[in-house]
Amino acid sequence: MCGIIGVLGQLEAAPRILDALKRLEYRGYDSAGLTTLLNGKPIRRRAVGKLGELIKLVARDPAPGTAGIGHTRWATHGAPNVANAHPHAAGPVHKVHNGIIENFRELRAGLEAEGVACQTETDTEVVAQLVAQAMAGGMGPAEAVAATLPRLEGAFALAFLFENEPDLMIAARHGSPLAIGWGEDEMFVGSDALALSPMTSRITYLEEGDWAVVTRSGAEIFDREGH
Repeated sequence: MCGIIGVLGQLEAAPRILDALKRLEYRGYDSAGLTTLLNGKPIRRRAVGKLGELIKLVARDPAPGTAGIGHTRWATHGAPNVANAHPHAAGPVHKVHNGIIENFRELRAGLEAEGVACQTETDTEVVAQLVAQAMAGGMGPAEAVAATLPRLEGAFALAFLFENEPDLMIAARHGSPLAIGWGEDEMFVGSDALALSPMTSRITYLEEGDWAVVTRSGAEIFDREGH
């Protein structure tokens, strides 16, 4: 069972993400990674094995920035290697995912028929590609995520970052738990309260089918009908 952490903060995100991922190690995993935004540009670091490998990688090759997402992965689709480790990226979209997209083969075939070349063996990348495709068609990030979610079958918790959007994170929950943490001019997303506990004691659990637009000033939560 994978772990998710997202940070829109005032402090460097990578140390906070790594610390939160340590608290999620009980879930079991075979790779770990994070993406931060520095001046709106994504910096991605991923490693196979225990979280210590990612910690060493970030120590050697830092990932600065105050916004970021992180993940510990247990392989379901695709071998445990760096290419398949989260976060996944497509165009301006970076995302992490818990769960399984059951119709990913159908969605991937549709993308490939339209000339989109997927770079991994995972079901997760398909979601990033669909959102990126919607954005390339003129939608904004929230509109693109809202258009993509109804196309997904299975269980998932998702957290998205977007290039050149340092004050935006989008989270969605269908079948897999996901919580939003509230801070002072900071906001967080996590798989459970344990991941968020050192950063905040104010938690909102997304209900089934909810998705949220998160900025440092708060969160706007929508149900599956968009209300």
